Amino acid sequence: MRSLGLEEVYARIDANLDEYLEGLFEMLSQPSISTLGIGIKEMSSLLQRRMEEIGFRTQVIQSAGHPFIFGEISSNARNRPTVLIYGHYDVQPVEPLDAWVSEPFKPTIREGRIYARGAGDNKGQLYAQLMGIKALKDFRGGELPVNVKCIFEGEEENGSPNLEGFVKTHKDLLKADLVYTSDGPVHESGRPMLVFGVRGLLYVELTARGAKRDLHSGNWGGPVPNPAWDLVKLLEGMRDRNGRVAIKGFYDDVKRPTRSDKAAFARIPLNRASVAASLGLKPSQLPAGQRFYEKLMAEPTLNICGIYGGYTGKGSKTVIPASASVKMDMRLVPDQDPEDIYRKLVRHVRLHSPGVLITKMSSSLPSRTSLDSPFAAPIASAVKDATKMEPVIYPSLGATLPDSAFTRELGVPSIIVPYANIDEGNHGPNENLKVENFLRGIRTAAAVLESLSRVTPS
Repeated sequence: MRSLGLEEVYARIDANLDEYLEGLFEMLSQPSISTLGIGIKEMSSLLQRRMEEIGFRTQVIQSAGHPFIFGEISSNARNRPTVLIYGHYDVQPVEPLDAWVSEPFKPTIREGRIYARGAGDNKGQLYAQLMGIKALKDFRGGELPVNVKCIFEGEEENGSPNLEGFVKTHKDLLKADLVYTSDGPVHESGRPMLVFGVRGLLYVELTARGAKRDLHSGNWGGPVPNPAWDLVKLLEGMRDRNGRVAIKGFYDDVKRPTRSDKAAFARIPLNRASVAASLGLKPSQLPAGQRFYEKLMAEPTLNICGIYGGYTGKGSKTVIPASASVKMDMRLVPDQDPEDIYRKLVRHVRLHSPGVLITKMSSSLPSRTSLDSPFAAPIASAVKDATKMEPVIYPSLGATLPDSAFTRELGVPSIIVPYANIDEGNHGPNENLKVENFLRGIRTAAAVLESLSRVTPS
């Protein structure tokens, strides 16, 4: 691999750590809890100001929910690609508060880690993007080698309910050759990753009803139906003995992994014994080798998130519950459509348990970018140049991000390069970002833009 010639930039970034931490701490000190609407206006104003200090032309664009912040820096160089950087400035609630060692909105460093809500998800990674842009821009005398646009939202932790509509409405504003995102953790080995897609999501709740109130199981047990058993019977029929989903048509549109995908699965490091131990499982309970990642990235799932009804407290209470419910999620792969899967689920429930109520709670489309994208190799080279590690190639995350808003609505490739440490603790108490990962993120952001300047847009 030919060096990008950015050693001076990397040295400057390392030397400016205190300055970067000061700016990041200001971001982390400002609450921005989207689900509660706390601090969103203040956070969006702070982020806009920081972007303008770097040289972005910015707009705060209102939506039906929280505002989007758009920024743009145009390159003077001709025939260079336009990179659209996505991130989010909102964070999760902090509860349980008493589980935090230090206050969630008073960032602190302990043993080389920055502790605060949003440190890893996503303010630390978003700020690394901005500082990488600034570092490269300063190194180049105030110019960037590519055109850069940024779109930062304030509702990702609330399911990004307005992102797809925003992208549809602002296609001209967001027009780009590539979407670049940093969210989530690096590989468990500590190596960086390039991620080329995400699974989609359908989340539902099913409720079976019986009598109008909970009943004494001795006085009424026998002649009176129990909705919990109705629900268990329905769930039992949704999968066969091998775990394959039995809903008719569920797999109709599943796109099989390509040869490149399968080769990538085989190259991803997996220590099955170590993973099993970390989960409190036996190695035999997990698939081996390539099959582990094929199931995680290329196959859909039907998952029970929680079942409840009747009495679930301490001790005993002999009742026949009036109702029983289950919350379920389905992780979907290309080319499955959550609306189509929902219709098939409804048909299955109506056929086998017509009295069960179905509530659709949320959905998101799967997204996938080809491993052969012309932007893949330059980004992989940049990541290796900045981190001095060979990146792991992930055809897809098993999880869900709002990536389809870009790949489907804008029709452009999207590549995700996480910066956070594997044990960032995002969404939980004591969320953190290693200082080392923060610096690597800044270096990587600068290197990616420099490397992409050598790609001629189609």
